[in-house]
Amino acid sequence: MSLDVALSEVFFILVGLIFVITGALCARDRSLKNRIPSAAFWFILAFAFITGPWLPAWVIGLCVIALASITAFGGVKPAAVDKPAPESVEKRASKLGYKVFIPALSLAVFALIAATVYQQFDMPTYLAVGTGAVLATIVGLVVTKAPAKFVAIDGARLTMDVGPVGILPQLLAALGAVFTAAGVGTVIADTVATVIPANNAFIGVVAYCVGMALFTVIMGNGFAAFSVITVGIGIPFVIAQGGNPVIVAALGLTAGYCGTLLTPMAANFNVVPSVLLEMKDKYGVIKAQAPTALTLLVVHIVLMYTLAF
Repeated sequence: MSLDVALSEVFFILVGLIFVITGALCARDRSLKNRIPSAAFWFILAFAFITGPWLPAWVIGLCVIALASITAFGGVKPAAVDKPAPESVEKRASKLGYKVFIPALSLAVFALIAATVYQQFDMPTYLAVGTGAVLATIVGLVVTKAPAKFVAIDGARLTMDVGPVGILPQLLAALGAVFTAAGVGTVIADTVATVIPANNAFIGVVAYCVGMALFTVIMGNGFAAFSVITVGIGIPFVIAQGGNPVIVAALGLTAGYCGTLLTPMAANFNVVPSVLLEMKDKYGVIKAQAPTALTLLVVHIVLMYTLAF
């Protein structure tokens, strides 16, 4: 096993251990109505994260089906976890002041440094996020002087607060790969060809940008939409008309992000914040972002048409 693969597995195992603790908290909470299915959900997810590379693909497939089934029947509920009293939280916050932002900022700094180092050794830079998270956690413990056990306890509490939607981005990214392998892009190209006039670059740009945004709304992931829509619309109707591939690809991907701002399928962006902030309107984040998203989509169309041709 290469170093980059081994390091990647370490991060997956660390995440899996948080899921194990989450499942254990659910299992021991006898007041939890759905104690058994809730615990089963997190234990199955932990099993997939920790042992995934050494299992046949069909076993992981069964795990995904089990997770979806438990979620579909409303089987996942948060367990009761002891929380500090509001007075204690306010006192600690006043004492820390702006130092509370140091761990979050250090994550970005550490990730940037790690990405630069990994690049020198031809290692995948996505490992930098995991490295930054581990180092930032250590910084957080030093800054707050909190007991190390709170990493696991609060990690599990936040995991339960977010719930099953936390793994939605992974599943949607996998779905995008399945769509690409199944030739969905070709089907889209054939369909769009019957609607878009031949040799009309502007209509092609509009179809590509809007298609990226709409497919991202469906998929919840701009990367998952990118391969499908670029193959189906971007290449035949924009790049083939003389569009600069670099500009078209860059703006095409960020046009998809306009759709990210508009969909609950992008759970980590639009659902998780509403849960963590305990907002009354679970779609409040999307409603606030919608005007910006639609404005940016129009800007993308104008920029792609003017810069790519």
